[in-house]
Amino acid sequence: MSQTERVLRIQQLLRERKVVSLRTFLEELEVSRAQFKRDLAFVRDRFQVPIRWDRSREGYVWPQSGTDAANYDLPGPLYTASEIHALLLMQDLVTQLQPGLLEQHLGPLRERLRLLLGTRDLPAEEIRRRIRILHMASRPVNPKYFRTVSEATLGRRRLRIRYHGRSNDTITDRDISPQRLVFYRGNWYLDSWCHLRKDLRSFAVDAIIEVDVLDEKAREIAVDALDAHLGAGYGIFAGAAQAEAVLRFEPEASRWVSREIWHVLQARRIEPTGHLILTVPYAQEQELIMDVLRYGDQVEVVSPKSLRELVKERLDRARARY
Repeated sequence: MSQTERVLRIQQLLRERKVVSLRTFLEELEVSRAQFKRDLAFVRDRFQVPIRWDRSREGYVWPQSGTDAANYDLPGPLYTASEIHALLLMQDLVTQLQPGLLEQHLGPLRERLRLLLGTRDLPAEEIRRRIRILHMASRPVNPKYFRTVSEATLGRRRLRIRYHGRSNDTITDRDISPQRLVFYRGNWYLDSWCHLRKDLRSFAVDAIIEVDVLDEKAREIAVDALDAHLGAGYGIFAGAAQAEAVLRFEPEASRWVSREIWHVLQARRIEPTGHLILTVPYAQEQELIMDVLRYGDQVEVVSPKSLRELVKERLDRARARY
């Protein structure tokens, strides 16, 4: 056992048996008397738990009187050291995905987990040093709004939001039934039933200006219906797929594109020349055009003609600037 596992086992034994003999501890922990004494000192010093030897009962006892005994609980459930590292890693990844987003809830838990690890295990700070998430074009979300939105989504309550529609630069007040939160390309979106439009909509959480939880229960939409409406088109643009784009990539670009997932319903094949043919369904072309332009002269829109013309127009306008 690691020291973390032994400390947790000491806690478990005391809770279960109330009185634990030295012999039981040595057998259960498979350590020497000297090592057990060090572990016991660790528990007493680091967590301020006054575990004491009761001579009359010939065993160690958990504090049962005086100050509320619950105050002496060791932090955290019974996790192994590797499980604690995994939890710390997940917490840190969430923090890096969106700084401050869940800090109110994750901060105290993270500190308790670090206490459990102690000084002999891998320092928790190493996670940030060794694993980094680099953001590009991500938009910060108000942590207060995110908590309200996530709690209403999980609690199945309606929301009233004031929303900034950036495409047409308008602000509207809407009552929505949140269905699910989606993290896509560095940003958070809320798939919802919009009671104003009487249809499914996807809202950028960072574009929510105000939010209040309503007393009414959220309208429930089947997952299949959500996927059909919001997941069938390309990217975050809602609606069932209206067209299918056929893209032809140069052999050099194909080495990257062949490993990329542009859409869950995409199809691809490699030609004898090494060119890759990627077929992608889409509802609206905005985001698809941006991805096509990302590959510049390494990709050609084969069809449909309307998409091909739009990409050509964008490239012509860009060329005119230079």
